[in-house]
Amino acid sequence: MLDLALRNGRVLDGTGAPWFRADVGISGGKIVRVAKRIDEEAFQSFDLEGQMICPGFIDMHTHSDLRLFSTPEEDAKIMQGITTAVLGQDGLSVAPLSPGEIPMMKQRLAGLDGSWEEWNWSTMDEYLSAIDRAQPATNSAMLVPHGAVRASVVGWQNRPATDDEIREMVRITGRAMEEGAFGFSTGLIYPPCLYAEEKEFVALAGEAAAWGGFFVVHMRNEQDYIEDALNEVITICTKAGCPLHISHLKIAGKKNWGRAGRVLQLLDNARSKGLEVTFDQYPYTAGSTMLDALIPPVFHADGQKKMLEYIGDPSVRQKVREMTDGTDGAPWENWVGSCGWEGILINSVGSEKNRWVEGKNMAEIAAASSRDPVDALCDLLVEESGTATMTQFYGCEEDVETIMSHESMLFCSDSIVGGKPHPRAYGSTARILGRYVRERGTLSLAQAVRRMTSGPAARLGLQDRGIVREGMKADLVAFDPAAVGDRGTYQDPVSYPAGFSMTVVSGHVAMIDGELTGARAGGALRRR
Repeated sequence: MLDLALRNGRVLDGTGAPWFRADVGISGGKIVRVAKRIDEEAFQSFDLEGQMICPGFIDMHTHSDLRLFSTPEEDAKIMQGITTAVLGQDGLSVAPLSPGEIPMMKQRLAGLDGSWEEWNWSTMDEYLSAIDRAQPATNSAMLVPHGAVRASVVGWQNRPATDDEIREMVRITGRAMEEGAFGFSTGLIYPPCLYAEEKEFVALAGEAAAWGGFFVVHMRNEQDYIEDALNEVITICTKAGCPLHISHLKIAGKKNWGRAGRVLQLLDNARSKGLEVTFDQYPYTAGSTMLDALIPPVFHADGQKKMLEYIGDPSVRQKVREMTDGTDGAPWENWVGSCGWEGILINSVGSEKNRWVEGKNMAEIAAASSRDPVDALCDLLVEESGTATMTQFYGCEEDVETIMSHESMLFCSDSIVGGKPHPRAYGSTARILGRYVRERGTLSLAQAVRRMTSGPAARLGLQDRGIVREGMKADLVAFDPAAVGDRGTYQDPVSYPAGFSMTVVSGHVAMIDGELTGARAGGALRRR
C-alpha cells in the first residue's frame, strides 16, 4: 500500500520536457511509481485533475539561516512550493564561526537572517545537526560563508590576510566542505568579505572546488562597474579552477538599463573558454538588503559597532553625503546614486519607536522628521543598532527578461522575512509562473520549471531531487497553471500566492489547498 498517491495530474518532470498525464505513487519518502494509472491503494490519495505536478522548487539564494529555528513551519516557502533552500549566502552566515565572533555576527545578521538565542554551534556539522533537530518544513543546503571564516581568523579589519591566515581559512573551509557544505560564498559589498584580496579568494575557491563545490558570489558592483566586477570573479575562478555562480544577477541604475546583453556576453565568453558559469535571479525590478549598505564601505572597516559610532560624527555624515550624491567621485556600490532617496523603502526595524517608517521611503522619512536624508538614515541606523532592512528600486523589465531568458539562469528568491519585506519572500515562484510564463511568455512552462528544479539540483550536485522520477525523493508541488500568480505588493507584501494546491516534502503533505498541515519533514542536506 502506498503512503501517498497523486492521481490524474499533468506531470512536468523538471527536465524541460513537455508535461504528460500520470499518477505519482509515494512510499517511504520517495517516488516509487510514475504511471498512466496507479490502481494501488494509498493511505492518502488526492485527485489533481487540471493541476501540474512537478518537483519541489529549489531556491538558490535565501536568508533563513536563523529564522528556520524561530519559524520552523516556513510558511513563506511552503505556500509557494519551495521545498529546498540554499543558505550561507553573501559570505554572511552562522557557521563555521569561532565562538568569540558570535556576538558580532549575531548583530550583523539580525536584520538579514533574524535572531536565535540558542546559538550553540561553531562548526558546519554542528549547525547542520541543529537544523535536523529543529525539524523545519523545508530542506536546507549550506554554503561556507567567507565572512564567517574570515572573521574567525582575521577579524573584521580592513587588511589583507597573511599567508598563514589564508592557510588557516583554507583549513576551516575544507573541514566545512567535508562536513557537508555544497560550496563557498562571498559578498563583495559586505564587511569583512570586501577586504580580501585576489589570492585569498583563489585559495578558498580552489579548496571548495577540491571537494566538488563551487564559488557563489555577490559581486562587488551591480551598477556602473558591473562588467569590471564580473571580470574580477571570472579571473578568480579561472585561476582557482572552480565553477562560478553569480548571485541575483541584475542591472542596477537607470543609466545602466539595457546592459544585460553585454553582461551575459561576458559570461558566455567565459564559458566558451572552459569556465563553468551559472547565475540565479529573482523576478523583480527591485532588490532588498541591509540598510547599512547605504553607508560607504570605508566606514565599515572596524565592524558594525564602530561604523555606528562613526556615523554619529557630523564630519562623517558630510562625507557620506558627498559619496552618496556622487560629488566625491569614489567608485563604490552607491544605491542612493542608483535609486534616489525616494527609491529606498524601509522594510523592517526592530524597535516599536521606529515602526512607523516601515513601508515608507527615505525621502518621506526625512521630510516627515524635517531632516536631511543622510541625517535621517544615520539616526535610524544608530537607533536600530544597524539591523534595519530596505528595498531598492533599481531596475527595468527589459533587463529582467533578458537575464531570465538566458539558459544559465536558475531561480532564487533572495528572501528576507520580517516587517514589511520585499514581496519576493512570499511570491517569487508564483510571479515567474504567472507573470513571466503565462502573461508575458518570457519562458515556457517547462523551461521555468526546469530553472526551479532540475537546474538548481544539478548545480548543487543533488542526485536525488529535482526530477519526478521513480527512486527520487518525494519533494513535489502541484499548481493550476491558469491561476498561479503572486499577490503581494511592496506596501502589502505578506500575502500568499494564488494557484498552488499542494506542497509535499519528503513524502509528507505540508500544504493542501492553501492550508498548512503542520508537517515538518525537512532537514539539513549534506553534500556527498
